[in-house]
Amino acid sequence: MNDQPSILYVEDDAQSRRIMQLTLVGRMKLSHVTIFEDSSDFLEHVKALDPKPDLIFLDIHVRPYDGFEMLKMLREIDAYKTVPIVALTASVMNEEVFKLRTAGFDACISKPIDITSFPVNIQNILAGQFAWNVS
Repeated sequence: MNDQPSILYVEDDAQSRRIMQLTLVGRMKLSHVTIFEDSSDFLEHVKALDPKPDLIFLDIHVRPYDGFEMLKMLREIDAYKTVPIVALTASVMNEEVFKLRTAGFDACISKPIDITSFPVNIQNILAGQFAWNVS
């Protein structure tokens, strides 16, 4: 059995996708990484994933569905009610962080990600230690 986490990332920015791919696959050697380039047909794509993600990263400013809308869709599916969902955003003002927490995100990590601390953040989130790394 593979004990590596399965990760989903939804991001419309090509550079952010490349950095995440390099970090998760290249640096962390994870083999179950799926990256959606936008949120078109989001639920259909999520339901088709095998294995089901253990951790989901959502960019907040994606179209056609933004991160808040995708979060709501995921939380309405029983299998995703307890999966950690992390907001990745460049908008880290106090009001935005408050909106993310209130909406039900488990954590928030600011973009661009810090490739040094990001692997530790993933391990902590998977262990139930939800981070709000917005510095």
